[in-house]
Amino acid sequence: MAEGSVNFLLSKLAQILEEEGQLLTGVRTEAEYISDELEFMKAFLRVADAMEERDPSLEVLVKKVRDIAYEMEDALDDFKLRLTHDRGQRFFAPLLRSFDHFVNLRARHQIASRIRAIKSRVIGISEAHRRYLIRNNIMGQGSTFSSISRLESQGDGLLLEEADLVGIEKPKRQLIEWLLERKSGREVVSVVGMGGLGKSTLVKKVYDDPDVKKQFKFRAWITVSQSFKKEELLKDIIQQLFRVHRKPGPKGVDSMDYDKLRTVINKFLQQKKYLIVLDDVWHTSTWGAFQHALPNNNCGSRIMVTTRNTEVASTACMDFPDRVLPLDPLSQEESWILFCKKIFQNNTCPPHLKNVSETILGRCEGLPLAIVSISGVLAAKDKNKIDEWEMVHRSLGAGFENNDTLMSTRKILSLSYNDLPYYLKSCLLYFSIFPAGNPIERMKLIRLWIAEGFVEGKEVMTLEEVAEDYLNELIKRSLVRVVEATSDGRVKTCRIHDLLREIMITKAKDQDFVAIAKEEGMVWSEKVRRVSIHKAVPSIQRRHVPSRLRSVLIFWGADSCPDSPAPNLSFGHLRLLNVLDLEGAPLKEFPSKVSSLFLLKYLSLRNTNVNSIPSSISKLLNLETLDLKHTQISELPVGILKLRKLRHLLVYRYEIDSDDRIHTKYGFQPPPQIGSLQSLQKLCFVEANQGGDLLLELGRLNQLRRLGIVRFRKEHGKALCSSVTKLTDLRALSITSITDSEFIDLEYLSNPPRFLQRLYLTGRLQSLPEWLHSSDSLVKLVLKWSRLSDDPLLSLQHLPNLVHLELVQVYDGEMLCFQAKGFQRLKFLGINKLESLRVITVQQGAMPCLEKLIVQSCKELKRVPSGIEHLTTLKVLEFFNMPKELIMTLQPSEENGDYLKVAHVPDVYSTYWNNGILDNFALLTKEDGSSSLHSPSGSRRDYIWK
Repeated sequence: MAEGSVNFLLSKLAQILEEEGQLLTGVRTEAEYISDELEFMKAFLRVADAMEERDPSLEVLVKKVRDIAYEMEDALDDFKLRLTHDRGQRFFAPLLRSFDHFVNLRARHQIASRIRAIKSRVIGISEAHRRYLIRNNIMGQGSTFSSISRLESQGDGLLLEEADLVGIEKPKRQLIEWLLERKSGREVVSVVGMGGLGKSTLVKKVYDDPDVKKQFKFRAWITVSQSFKKEELLKDIIQQLFRVHRKPGPKGVDSMDYDKLRTVINKFLQQKKYLIVLDDVWHTSTWGAFQHALPNNNCGSRIMVTTRNTEVASTACMDFPDRVLPLDPLSQEESWILFCKKIFQNNTCPPHLKNVSETILGRCEGLPLAIVSISGVLAAKDKNKIDEWEMVHRSLGAGFENNDTLMSTRKILSLSYNDLPYYLKSCLLYFSIFPAGNPIERMKLIRLWIAEGFVEGKEVMTLEEVAEDYLNELIKRSLVRVVEATSDGRVKTCRIHDLLREIMITKAKDQDFVAIAKEEGMVWSEKVRRVSIHKAVPSIQRRHVPSRLRSVLIFWGADSCPDSPAPNLSFGHLRLLNVLDLEGAPLKEFPSKVSSLFLLKYLSLRNTNVNSIPSSISKLLNLETLDLKHTQISELPVGILKLRKLRHLLVYRYEIDSDDRIHTKYGFQPPPQIGSLQSLQKLCFVEANQGGDLLLELGRLNQLRRLGIVRFRKEHGKALCSSVTKLTDLRALSITSITDSEFIDLEYLSNPPRFLQRLYLTGRLQSLPEWLHSSDSLVKLVLKWSRLSDDPLLSLQHLPNLVHLELVQVYDGEMLCFQAKGFQRLKFLGINKLESLRVITVQQGAMPCLEKLIVQSCKELKRVPSGIEHLTTLKVLEFFNMPKELIMTLQPSEENGDYLKVAHVPDVYSTYWNNGILDNFALLTKEDGSSSLHSPSGSRRDYIWK
């Protein structure tokens, strides 16, 4: 993380030198000296995170470098703040212009004094750095520190015995089946999952299976780990293979280079059926180093790979994509079996320990290594003293530091963090800010990362796209879990494992990255950069809050009293603040001091009762995100137009009806000339009833990716189409008419944005727009209130990338036919309120990828869709608010042909409509024909704009 702090500082220093270089005359040399010295240290810091826990002197050195980076950042931000403040004053007091020269001199003098003091400290740290390199005999090795970065990593297999495995039989059978299949070509099998799941132990059990050993005479097991020398591992393979051959290895192996060793192995295995395990592979380049040494000899050979990285797994199995086995956490039942097995020797848990045991087990989230480690701690506790068990639960985070058994778990989980490049370490640490168990919205996370300065710009990519890549990389490395994804594959919410989060909290605290406030009266280090408050804490006063903070995030829990006062944080003294997140706060007015936070980049008042924004918001010239979703704001002041760095402007709310559907959506009235905010990436929802001039203004927003419009009228069509044609980078467009009978006219749009992926049209349509037929990039289409007389499927069925289609009151016809070869990539289909619909027909070959089908409130549809048996990939079928006749056909009986049509679907949900006896419940029909009643949660939700 020290490397991350230094890189962040260097980019900020370069920016200041470029933008304000003329004001740094006299100290430019000192600033450049600091930059050069820190640049020299970067390669060293790259491995320091992994080493400092084992080397106290290195830990001190790294801390000093981090402190210097923070101090220099403070000096630069103070300088920038003074310039921003004084320049901002010109808008309000023109008489101050004559003092510009004096102000600049004063700012320059102050920054010069601080930089010279910092330079003296950097000289001292540089000398200590060089002494460390000399003492450890690594001086002059440039950026290669593999000799000090080698970790004693043997994967998670050495920490989980075979006896610790529960629920192993199914994955074991699958792996053995893949290995023993009678296919002559060389195949690769990958097992992937986060550290601690028992990947290595599972594969070792397969490797040692008698049937496997019988099939593969020539076998070798290689533990790769994070730091390795490929030559040494190739020598190990040679030794293991020749040991089986009962012959000495070739002469001169010890002196062979990589190419020669690879040739020896390849030649030896040319005519042999072999099994090679590459355990704990971290990077795709590692796989590349070994794959060409292992010949494809048509003898039925196999290679097994274990990894934490899904990209490694998919790369190794590029020719065998169905040979990737994701290893999942244990189920709740399996976790309990393992827990009791380790502590109570398979006896039942005493009743007085059941609640605390379940709570502790919940923190493990199905991770076998964590269950085994924590079980080892609890096994040593008195089973008659519940307070000792409660203490283990309360101190679980700290226990990683104080208990040797738990330290092994920390080490395994920390390996993945240590392996991250510096720019991802900050991103992963950031998860420690959020309360445990809370799913985190992807876009919120991305906007916060950008505001914090974690995201580095790349050519031809927006910062949001780079941040998206960061998140995907963390997911590939099995560090971040996807909680909910959209049907078109985008992450909606995510989180990290609770125990990994505890480790991140410890690291974040050690690095002054963040302080977590959970109780009143807490005092934090003056150097801490962020404060995360996990519940309303009214007594937090100014004296408790460090003035150097960059971020304050407050999480009002669901159990917080809505009338509780907002914490008195005295925002005015937090002059360097970049991020202020007050989502859900009990606020009715815009906090007055916020307008003085001139460096603020991210401001969220989401889910508050704030009803107006003051004109003073124009002072926040660095603001990038303004999140006013679900507030009472319906208009923005003209001063918002001065915020030229604004990238995300969210001002809307919606009401939900009793059926859990969006009933009414409210946007806002922007000031004239909204087109001057040319950095905007997302703008929603603009009220269109201000007229065509406003809609023409939108055409100036050439960076826009997402646009939402409400209260749309037919006469607005020409102006909007003119603007949308110019928005060449638009990815998502949502248009809602002013009433359900008002037409949306988009026929003037001859050239739609070529990257348009998501389209939401809520309003009457004369017909589907001609351009829609050729929208090859479209992946999601939601149509509501269209009331078309022509079958919309004919125009939509050949869209090549469409995966999500919702049709609500779209068609007045009696029949929908899904033709063969239509909708080849569709995964989700929703049909709702087609009140004249009597028949749905699915021809063979239609919708071959469909996974979820929802049919709702179609009162004339009395039979299951004809041909539904052709939908072999269907996982969920839901009928809601439907005629009683249709529901009866879904109940199992020997003579019921309709039931047999859907018997292949894992989950079938249905409800009676109107006054049926099961009005609020569902009939769940399982594959084995059994049924049960339950209340389906969330099935009728509308897919809300994200």
